[in-house]
Amino acid sequence: MEPKVCQLCAVDFTAKHFLLPLIDGMKEEGWSVTTTCSNGKFVAGMREDGYRIKTISIARSMNPFLVVRSLVDLVRFFRRERFDIVHVHTPIAALIGRLAAKMARVPFVIYTAHGFYFHDEMPPWKKWAYVLLERFGGVFTDLLFSQSYEDARDAIALQIMPADDVVAIGNGVNQSQFAGRTLETQTSARCALGIPESVPVIGIVARLVQEKGYKEFFEAAVLISRSFPNVYFLVVGERLSSDHSGSIELALAQARNVLGARLIEAGLRKDVSVMLSAMTIFCLPSYREGMPRTIIEAMMMELPVVATNIRGVREEVVDGVTGILVPTRDSSALADALSELLKKPLRACQMGTEGRIRARKLYDESMIVALQIREIRKRLPESVSV
Repeated sequence: MEPKVCQLCAVDFTAKHFLLPLIDGMKEEGWSVTTTCSNGKFVAGMREDGYRIKTISIARSMNPFLVVRSLVDLVRFFRRERFDIVHVHTPIAALIGRLAAKMARVPFVIYTAHGFYFHDEMPPWKKWAYVLLERFGGVFTDLLFSQSYEDARDAIALQIMPADDVVAIGNGVNQSQFAGRTLETQTSARCALGIPESVPVIGIVARLVQEKGYKEFFEAAVLISRSFPNVYFLVVGERLSSDHSGSIELALAQARNVLGARLIEAGLRKDVSVMLSAMTIFCLPSYREGMPRTIIEAMMMELPVVATNIRGVREEVVDGVTGILVPTRDSSALADALSELLKKPLRACQMGTEGRIRARKLYDESMIVALQIREIRKRLPESVSV
């Protein structure tokens, strides 16, 4: 019999934009896969595309009432469906989901850490509170996937999971969807956005929340505009109703006031490769990440990358070769790095070329999916048929 798998995350945005390649890979193996998440605008479309979706309200905070409600609903669901594997994603959903899976006696529980919530810039007490929560979740986990090698190292060093049960899987994208830029695709994309053909464009693709570094991005844009009055700034993304990260409205308002028509707010887009085609430089000044897919997508499209020197990102970007790494929360350093590439377009172009070579070698989505399936097969208990 084919194993029954539940892929669990908090919101449908995560399922739609990050989990479908793995779900497809499991289905190709003959596994039966159900995706479980809170209801949202992407659910209907995924169902129309043939995905089995079960909506359960998943807590997005540690509100005790919401957590208990989600836990009870998940335990009942897992017991009724008798899954062989529960694979959890996103911090709070992962913690609740793993506990529910063990209470329901699911044979095999997997946790993918898309970036641990704790990081070095947190106050020590807060960091250790999250580490202890991860240790607690580790008690109910059979296999931990981390996207970055640093997260894998920390999971072992901080005793979240034993070394034999931790696998760094990396991240990847569909290479055929991000096949690089041409003058024709760039011209077409810019025309659609109202951007002149010959101007430099600095772009970002991320949820419109503070932890993605938008405050610093907008402040750097204002600083850069003083020396480079022809530069455009392209923002791709929106704030989700489920987002709790701080607001960036003040910095955005100031940027709108200074930049005017040179600030293009494209919103959430399905055609990310087209948006990247319009850019000259890609920027992601996040405070924390797992292993951001958007940077890989930008590298595939031959864009130089300016990003923050944080876990995951510094595994993707080779500082001085495929891009420039800067400190977090430092608008001036960000503006300086972006200005350096604006002043040296040939260097920026070479970085983009090196980035594409690196991305094609290391970040093929099909390799990442195959790795996960191999590791799961190796560890499944004998009671689960594959």
